Amino acid sequence: MELSRRSVLALAAGLPLPFLVSGRAAGAPTAAPAVEPSVRYTMTAFTNASETDLYVYESTDATTFLPVRGPAYTPPGGLLRDPSLIRHRDGRFYLTYTTGWEGQTIGFARSDDRINWTHLYDYQVKVPGVTSTWAPEWFADPNGEINVVVSLSDGYRFTPHLMTATDAELRSWTPLTPMAGLAAKDEVSYGYIDTTVVHHLGKYYAFTKNESTKYLELAVAEQLAGRYSFVQTDDWAGWGTPREGQSVIRLPDGGWRVFFDAYDDGKYFYSDSHDDFRTWTPPAELPGLSGTVRHFTVLAESRGAGPAHNG
Repeated sequence: MELSRRSVLALAAGLPLPFLVSGRAAGAPTAAPAVEPSVRYTMTAFTNASETDLYVYESTDATTFLPVRGPAYTPPGGLLRDPSLIRHRDGRFYLTYTTGWEGQTIGFARSDDRINWTHLYDYQVKVPGVTSTWAPEWFADPNGEINVVVSLSDGYRFTPHLMTATDAELRSWTPLTPMAGLAAKDEVSYGYIDTTVVHHLGKYYAFTKNESTKYLELAVAEQLAGRYSFVQTDDWAGWGTPREGQSVIRLPDGGWRVFFDAYDDGKYFYSDSHDDFRTWTPPAELPGLSGTVRHFTVLAESRGAGPAHNG
């Protein structure tokens, strides 16, 4: 199949493409051969029934997700909450997750096929005074760096911290540093949690839960580590409160989709934007899995492309 220069560049960058259909030789049947979808979406979640087991689902439209395997992985000890997924340059899938309601570790696991998983290690957070380490989220920077954003608590408030891999095996990390601009604004606020970052239009956009108001808010920075400035707060998108567990993906048409957990309602929703995060569609309930899955991550992969970065 011959691709346009634009398509080749898009695939190399890990960007979604429309369906790719092979050409037809002279005299061949008119029916087009079956083709795989151009984008595969993989969801990693824990569920209402278990906070120690990983469940894996996949979709071709980022809406209807079908089971791949569940449980797919149970760590040797502790919990498995808030599982975040990435596909690394080695072609393997890596998971990071919350290991406990209290403690100073986050977990890591690896898979070749999203079905069979191996526990790698529990990473010890070396930050004085930390009582809880929650909701680690992968961020693959366009500059090639692999990062994890994790929310650290001092027993009262949460602050997003950043660590960057220093080896290709994702076993060695830079010291955790607070993300500037995402700390609590005063002595009584509870800070920010469940932070997930996407790169768009040359900037870093952080979707983060205000732990005081329980709204999902939006901040932007020129650098991944910050300083972030909040550009949207309170109920700016009409998503309501309390909301958490947000995961943000790019759609094939250039828009964006956010998934989030309406945990008091026992439902999961998604909402789309097509104007660079300014406005969003009314939240729609995720079919099939709403009320079952909790705080998940969705990984979008283009067929034939290498691992994609965030945004």
